[in-house]
Amino acid sequence: MLQAFASGRLFGTAHGSRTPWVLALHGWRRDHHDFDATLDGLDALALDLPGFGATPPPDTGWGAADYAAAVAPVLDEMPGSVVVLGHSFGGRVAVHLAASRPDAIKALVLTGVPLIRRPGSGKPTLSFRVARALHKRGVVSDARMEELREKHGSADYRAAKGVMRDVFVRVVNESYEEQLRAVRCPLELVWGEDDTEAPIAVAEQAAAIVPGATLTRLPGAGHLTPTTAPDALRDALLRHQP
Repeated sequence: MLQAFASGRLFGTAHGSRTPWVLALHGWRRDHHDFDATLDGLDALALDLPGFGATPPPDTGWGAADYAAAVAPVLDEMPGSVVVLGHSFGGRVAVHLAASRPDAIKALVLTGVPLIRRPGSGKPTLSFRVARALHKRGVVSDARMEELREKHGSADYRAAKGVMRDVFVRVVNESYEEQLRAVRCPLELVWGEDDTEAPIAVAEQAAAIVPGATLTRLPGAGHLTPTTAPDALRDALLRHQP
């Protein structure tokens, strides 16, 4: 059953019957249902981040730090320190939470998160960049520019509409080395070895930045670990159960 959090600004669902100790944040174009299997029987909250599921989108093109600021009040509604589980986009938000609210976070479990921007990743083709420059000068029309965006953009970019397209463009150009260096809680990286969205090399780089971080490799698993490898995520959470 959906519940409201953060004074009605966020929606999600609660698992278990006692005080929640896990906060789960989903990936791009996903929602809280991704964590149903992982959180079954645990005392936890799973949110719909703004612009996904039941939670309305932001008014402007937020970055991950803005999303973390929106989620932070939920930490204040959860007694004691919390284990935060973040998948993909939700992990971008989670690492900002861990860096900015070390008092509230007991451990961080990340899976399939594009934590470190890879050289050339997300870079438009030369023809698109030329068209974009000409569009700014009024040579290429708005309609033609939108056609090119639809043609050259990723599936996530094409699916994003309105302000969520602005959010997408902003977050795919972010990198989180600074936030990783600020993490003081235990960090668990649970990663599909066949993840093509956030390759395991990204997890290896992140593990090298955070002292004491652990990396659990999941052979045969891809990007959608919450739905394809929920037991591995659950095991990582249980290692930090109060």
